Amino acid sequence: MAEETSRTAFVELQGRIIETTAKLKQVQNQMRGKEGEKKRAYLTLEELRQLPDDTKTYKSIGKMFVLEPKSLLMNEQEEKFKDSESAITSLQTSKEYFEKQMAEVENNLRELLQQDPGLARQIMSMSVG
Repeated sequence: MAEETSRTAFVELQGRIIETTAKLKQVQNQMRGKEGEKKRAYLTLEELRQLPDDTKTYKSIGKMFVLEPKSLLMNEQEEKFKDSESAITSLQTSKEYFEKQMAEVENNLRELLQQDPGLARQIMSMSVG
């Protein structure tokens, strides 16, 4: 009976590891996307700052370009930059949470395998064969 309980606990922990890994990868991908948005906004702002104030600037909307004042474009890019920074901060918190959760599950799995050496041997024989 104890063997069955250990096996059930192992399967549950294995599922949690898979789920947590997927969530962690998703957060990391979102962070990469927001880092790219932040960098584009920063670079666009740097280019706009070099232009004289009376320069005609255009905003891309789909396949067309619309004449917009430079100040409006700069405000939009500053807003994108700030939004990206706050999203990255929030995602970093989520990432740290999932990393802690992953470490906890791995620790639980390690303890389970130490308590039940027979289960550890079964798992090793399954992975080798």
